[in-house]
Amino acid sequence: MATPYTPTVTGTGVKATIQRMGGYLAGMVMPNIAAFIAWGLITALFIPTGWLPSEKYGALVGPMISYLLPILIAYTGGRMVHGQRGAVVGAVAVMGLIVGSDVPMFLGAMIVGPLTAYLMKLVDGLLEDRIKPGFEMLVENFSAGILGGGMAVLGVLAIGPVVRNITDAAGDAVKALVDHNLLPLASVLIEPCKVLFLNNAINHGVLTPLGVAQAAQNGKSILFMLESNPGPGLGILVAYLLFGPRRLRPSVPAAIVIQFLGGIHEIYFPYVLMKPRLILAAIAGGAAGILTFKATGAGLVAPPAPGSIFAYAAETPPGGYFGVFLGVVIAAGVSFAVASMLLGFGRLADPAEQAAAGMYTDDVDGPGAEPEAPPAEQKLTRTE
Repeated sequence: MATPYTPTVTGTGVKATIQRMGGYLAGMVMPNIAAFIAWGLITALFIPTGWLPSEKYGALVGPMISYLLPILIAYTGGRMVHGQRGAVVGAVAVMGLIVGSDVPMFLGAMIVGPLTAYLMKLVDGLLEDRIKPGFEMLVENFSAGILGGGMAVLGVLAIGPVVRNITDAAGDAVKALVDHNLLPLASVLIEPCKVLFLNNAINHGVLTPLGVAQAAQNGKSILFMLESNPGPGLGILVAYLLFGPRRLRPSVPAAIVIQFLGGIHEIYFPYVLMKPRLILAAIAGGAAGILTFKATGAGLVAPPAPGSIFAYAAETPPGGYFGVFLGVVIAAGVSFAVASMLLGFGRLADPAEQAAAGMYTDDVDGPGAEPEAPPAEQKLTRTE
């Protein structure tokens, strides 16, 4: 399907399937980017380690990430599938996931919102032309209420725990890599999990406890920097600013400030979801940063919370600034280089312009494919 952020994908195969999935994810997340920016600003400002710590205003952070953002995503995903009725039942259904799990349910919202809307579409198809006149509103409201409520209960009982198990499995895999001293490979798991909003579960659930034990023994730990490095996200956002779709570039500077200076990494995840291939840039940047940290013996004395460059500076032990900042810079540089290549250095920046030229941003046949014929209504005809 086409969205304002991704063009129509043609063809079949794995690549086309991934591109379509990315289009759906972008369609659910990117329309709500303003809400992510609002949450990021509030978080960067008012949490205890923020720029203007405030218990009163900081109370907004938890409800926004746990309730508001997942509901918005599920609502938007449901609307994409079945209009307003799909949006409503999707928003109702995601409440079951929120209640049934103790991690932000962004991934679950992307699944249950469109799924519930699709089921609503099937139900409406079955009921069409079978409702007696005068009972339309009653049947429509009750069918949506029953389906939405049922999916919410199912979310508490089944879907939420499944997503939690996926999170736990990802954390266990990262721990296994750490235990076997395969730290650079950890980026292969950490970065994809991050953009699916599982970053806090991996960082605080796995890496921070291990890092605290290591820091107690050695005075510092590299584990505090595996997930929190702001370099990969910075590189991707700068690549978007220079080479991304023109309609999105105005939102990037604010995202850079929130991500790199404020340490709120979630702000760049939607940009990666919009172009799933950019996960390769995040992985490359993360691995390069970890290799640099390891080669220079860098480490932090405590977990940087949030993962901003200021927090890195505050948690760096005396004499360790070179290795820490070098790892951030190299991670940013590598992710920027890879992301720029994947964005075609601006040649694939504007889907509308590409489509007008007979091409698609994610052309599955490659840049050398034949342009599509213009629509019939645009062809010029000569009258006698």
